[in-house]
Amino acid sequence: MKTMLTIAAATFTLAASGAAYAQADLLKANGCMNCHDIATKKVGPAFKDVAAKFKGKADAEKMLVAQLKDGKGHPAVKASEADISTMVKFVLAQ
Repeated sequence: MKTMLTIAAATFTLAASGAAYAQADLLKANGCMNCHDIATKKVGPAFKDVAAKFKGKADAEKMLVAQLKDGKGHPAVKASEADISTMVKFVLAQ
């Protein structure tokens, strides 16, 4: 039983890390990492700082997706709304 739990935990961890890598790749593919970094400020704020700024705000994801899609306060991101939403969720989870 203990072995099964260990295998299940390892599988979940690998799946979760794979999803995080996919989201990071999406950020790179859309040029986000040219101006942003996960932990340090570049031209734009670090993703962890963005997450801290919007922590606890229920409408943060919706607002950020709209800003990125429409180019208000940030250059417009030329990605599908679903991809933008995925990237915003990743940033807010930092």
